[in-house]
Amino acid sequence: MSVVNIKTLIHQDVLKFLNSFDTVLTDCDGVLWLHLTPFPKASDVLNLFRKLGKRVFYVTNNSTKTRDEFVEKCKSLQFEACRDDIMCTANLSARYLQSKAFTKKVYVIGSEAIAKELELADISCCGIGPDVVSQDKPFYIFEKDPDVSAVIVGYDEHFSYRKMVKATTYLNNPNVHFIGTNTDERYPTDSNIIIPGTGSLVRCIECSAERKAIIMGKPEEYMAKVLMEQYKIEPTRTLMIGDRCNTDILFGNRYGFTTLLVLTGVNSLSDIEKWKQSKQQEERDLVPNYYIDALGDLLCYLKQLETEAS
Repeated sequence: MSVVNIKTLIHQDVLKFLNSFDTVLTDCDGVLWLHLTPFPKASDVLNLFRKLGKRVFYVTNNSTKTRDEFVEKCKSLQFEACRDDIMCTANLSARYLQSKAFTKKVYVIGSEAIAKELELADISCCGIGPDVVSQDKPFYIFEKDPDVSAVIVGYDEHFSYRKMVKATTYLNNPNVHFIGTNTDERYPTDSNIIIPGTGSLVRCIECSAERKAIIMGKPEEYMAKVLMEQYKIEPTRTLMIGDRCNTDILFGNRYGFTTLLVLTGVNSLSDIEKWKQSKQQEERDLVPNYYIDALGDLLCYLKQLETEAS
């Protein structure tokens, strides 16, 4: 099993690589930016991909922003984007329910972004924000809403035992849809503080509900299905760029995309070397086809391609 360092390729092989795909799927945090700080030349790379005729999608597991909010962030950091370029899990959750002709109400453990995307899909919801326990009755006593027929679990800084009780109670009905936005274990920060990811909340509810959620984000099937069926991308002509191997790279490898790891986020070369030697297929599936130190390092090669194409 080999993984290729883009910088070790000869000129002709780099151009062959760049000409091997028509569609670019890119993760965001850890690849394009860290929070509100863009990585050097990353926007130049993405914008030049577009100029060269490649379709670009921002594919993120982040459920705390709507598609419109992601467009605003992209533009503020100098990345060209429109709503149809954004694949975010708040929107995918709403799309999934629309595909089921859903007309009831959703109990949401998550952010305002999920509520906004549901509203745009004409789906009502409840549960957003803090759920304060009344002092005059036990925390587990609540009045069930008979219209709730789906539960969505995303990132929620107000997550609580009371919310667990409500979600689990609704999910005790096997006909209630159970959606998880993603299963990321933790989120990257520029400090020594560890922020547990949405995966910790999803698994918590899965445990108490004794059910598995349908996951919207990478590396699971639904996002790939939307990309292939609604946007008609061709897997063999698609590049998936990411920094986290058990979401981004596994997603690409599972669905036939070429995979490129950038070393500005979660995983490192030492991780790749360990997985390359593993006898377990699930670890070997985390190995990318290519890697590069940072996305901005592609710029010089793309400029060469642009020059040769003109």
